[in-house]
Amino acid sequence: MGHLKFEGVKIAGISACVPAKTIENSQFGSSLFTEEELKKTIDSIGVYQRHVSPSEICTSDLCFEAASELLEKLSVNREDVNAVIFVSQTPDYRLPATACILQDKLGLKKGTLAFDINLGCSGYVYGLSMAFSFLNQPAISKVLLLVGDTSSKNVSPQDKSSNLLFGDAGSATLIEKDSSASPVYCSLSSDGSGAKSLIIEGGGYRLPSSEFTVKVTEGPDKNLRSKENIFMDGPEIFNFTLREIPKDIIGLLDAANATVEDIDLFFFHQANKFMVDYLARKLKIPAEKYPLSLSSYGNTSSASIPLTIVDAENKLRAGRTRLVLSGFGVGLSWGSMLLDLNDCKILPVITI
Repeated sequence: MGHLKFEGVKIAGISACVPAKTIENSQFGSSLFTEEELKKTIDSIGVYQRHVSPSEICTSDLCFEAASELLEKLSVNREDVNAVIFVSQTPDYRLPATACILQDKLGLKKGTLAFDINLGCSGYVYGLSMAFSFLNQPAISKVLLLVGDTSSKNVSPQDKSSNLLFGDAGSATLIEKDSSASPVYCSLSSDGSGAKSLIIEGGGYRLPSSEFTVKVTEGPDKNLRSKENIFMDGPEIFNFTLREIPKDIIGLLDAANATVEDIDLFFFHQANKFMVDYLARKLKIPAEKYPLSLSSYGNTSSASIPLTIVDAENKLRAGRTRLVLSGFGVGLSWGSMLLDLNDCKILPVITI
């Protein structure tokens, strides 16, 4: 699609929340890997520790804590929030929308616009674009964007391709009108022909839950999982990323009349370290310009970009506020955004 441009809007604050429970990958994977395989895998994906949710904590709980803290620290009157958007692929229920539950739980006024977006890796960029679009309406002045996933619950513990990778997190972002804000540029894309490259086949309406969908079998990649676990074709996702994302980011920069050198920091979806490093090299982005949060949190799906922003708060505080955000993966779906966070409150990571 063509590039989108938003004016008179800004991000006022960002917060993130992770579960208190942590897993050290050096210990977790020892039963599936040889010592040499384990070290090689961990060094390649760059994930040494992950925060994972116990059964009683859902994505909405993590987003609720992040949102409560953000609204309090920014002294926001909850009556002034006009919309809440929840972006996740791990909602509380098949129905109703989790956004409606969070509207009530957060004490936002009755009648608040509330809905869910079912997206993963690209979800933060898509969610921001939706929030910015609503703010073009006179009746909308503040939008609360809640983005997160508890993907660890969908991983087979016997799947060597993904069981060291995924962590859980939720985030909250407050977006509001500001006539003095710098323009925001955005690009959004999809290619559903690659949908099966990253998928949970069972448990939906195409393939409902049954004895068949929960049975653990060996897949073509020799990993053990059920149809209700995440399947990821790593090589295909890697090829897709290198095929689409560099040209998407270059196109975005061209639309904004900017270059890689003009950008202070690049925040990529934290897919894995090898992929992000390779992507940055292809774009000639120096290492100090793309923060990583993988080592402590893993791949947190839709929450990975806001979580990495929060984790890199010290760099933003140093005045490096002109950013490119890029999310890519499940769908296949991808989105990039150029914006400035020069007047944004970034809160420390919360644990529950």
